[in-house]
Amino acid sequence: MMKRILALLLLLCALPAAAAVKILATVPEWGALAREIGGKRVDVMVATTAMQDPHRIEARPSLIARARTAKLIVATGADLEIGWLPLLLRESGNDRIQLGQPGYFEAASVVRLRDVPQIIDRSMGDVHAEGDPHLHLDPHNILLVAAALSERLAQIDPDGAAAYRDNFERFSGRWRAAIARWEAEGASLKGRTFLQVHRSFGYLAHWLGMACRGELEPKPGIEPGSAHLGSIVASQRSAPAAMILRAAYQSEAAGQWVSDRTGIPFITLPFTVGGTPQATDLFSLFDDTLARLKNAVQQP
Repeated sequence: MMKRILALLLLLCALPAAAAVKILATVPEWGALAREIGGKRVDVMVATTAMQDPHRIEARPSLIARARTAKLIVATGADLEIGWLPLLLRESGNDRIQLGQPGYFEAASVVRLRDVPQIIDRSMGDVHAEGDPHLHLDPHNILLVAAALSERLAQIDPDGAAAYRDNFERFSGRWRAAIARWEAEGASLKGRTFLQVHRSFGYLAHWLGMACRGELEPKPGIEPGSAHLGSIVASQRSAPAAMILRAAYQSEAAGQWVSDRTGIPFITLPFTVGGTPQATDLFSLFDDTLARLKNAVQQP
């Protein structure tokens, strides 16, 4: 009998402790960051994958169920999730995670957004009124979001405040060292030009000093037709861009069509954690992104 009790106690000790904070992150990059800062005190679920367009997600029952028990929502904001997150919050019936409450956190609230439009008109396509929401592709922004997220976690889980701040300090040290390495490795990309399928890589381009020559979409969120793509091919004859970029979740069709007719390398970037087999966390996301960009400019 005593042996059975001892065995049961050992088994119970081996089980992981219950997480203090249930987090629902809207996109993979914030799920990965929440795990870095939260460590063992958090249980993170991500609403989307790297192969899904984060603008267009269904507020399915499993997400609503998770939102009902969540202590914290970590979202991008800047209207990235406008098509589905408000419904998810409303259907959750969870007062803790509503806008304006400590349990609702937006990364865009602590970052200076780029490309804020001066005029908003629905004829312009899916334009984000607050600015470009794809802020995570500048690693300096990740650091700003991490600092704010650690303080928000400390607010909603005071018992873990010291742990969250310690985790942030460790992450910050590793992240700053990685930024220095990435910027040294990416120096050869400065001034390189590119086309992109969708307006996805503005922050990445600004960080690395690259120059965007335009989008394959005629308007944000509008699929390009052959006439529009033909005009892009014609515009590349005299001074072609160095590469065409797409995020892993975007269709290959338009980029491949232009690449086949111009010879411009067509490159898939992970865009977020999980977008390629190599991009398994935030650090390898940038490692793989830089490797793919550098490989593109080295192609004959």
